[in-house]
Amino acid sequence: MESGPAIFAGTVFALFGVALLTWTASCLRLRRPVAHGVHPVASATFTTLTGAIALVLAAWCFTHA
Repeated sequence: MESGPAIFAGTVFALFGVALLTWTASCLRLRRPVAHGVHPVASATFTTLTGAIALVLAAWCFTHA
């Protein structure tokens, strides 16, 4: 019964992390800005770290389900 919310949260974190990393990679490949008005290296680094953290949180949720 209690594993349902953990599976839902893990799925949300996984989808968000994969989408964010895919979007960041496509922006970098096309040499487009990741965030407007922010230094390109800083924005790419921040979004990559955020996506990776989301995937780590997804893995943690799935292991505690």
